[in-house]
Amino acid sequence: MSWHLMSLKKVLPVLLICLTMLAGGLALNVPYVAAEEAAAEAAAAPKADSGDTAWILASSALVMLMTLPGLALFYGGLTRQKNPLSTILHSFICLCLGSVAWAVFGYSLSFGPDVGGVIGNLDWFMLKGVGAEPHSTYGPTIPHMLFMVFQLMFAAITPALITGALAERIRFSSMLWFLGIWSVVVYYPVAHWVWGGGWLGAMGALDFAGGTVVHVTCGMAALVACIMLGKRQGYPNTPMPPHNLPLTLLGAGLLWFGWFGFNAGSSLGANGQAVSAFVATHIAASVATVVWMLIEWAHRGKPTALGAASGTIAGLATITPVAGFVSLGPALIVGLVAGCICYFAVSILKPALGFDDSLDVVGVHGVGGATGCLLGGLFNSKAMGSPADGLFYGGGFTLMGAQITMVLAVGAFTGIATFIILKIIDVIIGIRVTADEEQEGLDVSQHGEKAYHV
Repeated sequence: MSWHLMSLKKVLPVLLICLTMLAGGLALNVPYVAAEEAAAEAAAAPKADSGDTAWILASSALVMLMTLPGLALFYGGLTRQKNPLSTILHSFICLCLGSVAWAVFGYSLSFGPDVGGVIGNLDWFMLKGVGAEPHSTYGPTIPHMLFMVFQLMFAAITPALITGALAERIRFSSMLWFLGIWSVVVYYPVAHWVWGGGWLGAMGALDFAGGTVVHVTCGMAALVACIMLGKRQGYPNTPMPPHNLPLTLLGAGLLWFGWFGFNAGSSLGANGQAVSAFVATHIAASVATVVWMLIEWAHRGKPTALGAASGTIAGLATITPVAGFVSLGPALIVGLVAGCICYFAVSILKPALGFDDSLDVVGVHGVGGATGCLLGGLFNSKAMGSPADGLFYGGGFTLMGAQITMVLAVGAFTGIATFIILKIIDVIIGIRVTADEEQEGLDVSQHGEKAYHV
């Protein structure tokens, strides 16, 4: 018995040491298992890709280039000599004010968690929670904040496009109030409806890079606004030729260049869809330019530089909603249709209806964007990255019905909202400069400076 006790005494320390080591091993293994689980979660979470990030950074800068200096120079050259600075400043200030509003609350309202399919909430107010980590929906291979910046440039250029229809007669203060309120009331909800998880996107409507969100909204707003403002003094009997067409052509070239970021960047990555969108964008713009030139040549007897530039922008606007969803053949057709229908809208329909759209925002952007969206119902292809096939690719009428609904709903909402906003502003402070101020020119009457001293 004593022998057994002695043996137990010898074995007991060993057992205690083994138990202690086992307990320690289990304790040490807890964080190890937790680390394995955390690593597995990190591997499953979206991760930023350096190539995609670099491309969308560049694309964001390209879209900014479209507003400033591209659109600013394009519009500035089209006005008369007494108004280019005021026109350029419209684009300049739209970029600045639009950027601030977007970062503070606009992005959250447009792309934040959905509220009834109509608007985003304010969870991302002041970019709270929008950082360097990718978002699973908004670009899973780029930082969330980069997606925000890319979309910021869209939000800035859209109201700037509207100003082309109001050039040479709108009060600067009224323009600021209008564009600020319009962005909140119109652009942010529409962006949410189509891209941010809203009802149009849920219905299956497709807009690759802004045919509806950007071009239909700005086109309809421009139509309502220029009718409410009234015609410029002397229009249409007094000739009002552009004062600096080289400036306009420079702006058109910069817009074309920046549009590659606008469309190819909407793939949200440096990938095959970006390449096909790049090609489709360039080819459609080129075809539309040639078609516009040939129609104008036959219609008016001479091809003009202004006509060529207008055809380019028409082609770019029309291909925008389908750029990443169509192959080369449909891109050629889109350019052909854009050149024809936008020329008709600018050269025949506008004079017939008699409204004074100073710089043809309605006929080029509005008509072009709506046309492109409808053509998507015909030519979109799953093989090219579209979520649904169009009618000509076996998709039936489902997508076309969604596209028609999107264009009509956004157009009607934009028109009504624009009218109400302008009416309120007109009652409170007025929207148009006085006859004397318009005669003097907005550069001097609104800003106290001149573009040229000769």
